Amino acid sequence: MTRVFVTEAVMLAIYGQLLIPTKSVEYIIPYTSILELYELHTTEEHLMNSSADDEHVKTKIGELISYFEEPLNRKKIERALQSPWAKSPYIPVSETTRVSVMNTLDTAPYGESFDPVETELLLASQRAEAPILTDQYELIQRIVEGALPVQVFDIDDFDFALEFPVSRQP
Repeated sequence: MTRVFVTEAVMLAIYGQLLIPTKSVEYIIPYTSILELYELHTTEEHLMNSSADDEHVKTKIGELISYFEEPLNRKKIERALQSPWAKSPYIPVSETTRVSVMNTLDTAPYGESFDPVETELLLASQRAEAPILTDQYELIQRIVEGALPVQVFDIDDFDFALEFPVSRQP
């Protein structure tokens, strides 16, 4: 059975272990997080603490951008962009990993508490009935404190998340 998670595209570039899971995984990625990759790839700001890690991550971001721009993958993504909340056909990334892009819309149901990408992650998670996978401790904390109707896992707990029983969102 394929486990499904909602995450940002940059997480796949930063955390290589997400691309080689021990079980079959599908990542649902909001389209706006793919657009963020272009900004992160060209920014002068450091994404990582060390220069070597930062250069490596930016290289991986560039590879991910190139992969999404390949004609067949681009066509799948463009199909999802035809209507709100549509999900692209899956894009294989490895033998055990595939990605789907969701045309999410920030409808601001969570007000000032969450930025637009975070809101789209929350809404995609609810719509897909899949947990969020993130490295942002503050986001996890705000989700828990707000008692939001989504499951969320820290990337450090990825192996646990793969084994955790799937539950339907409340």
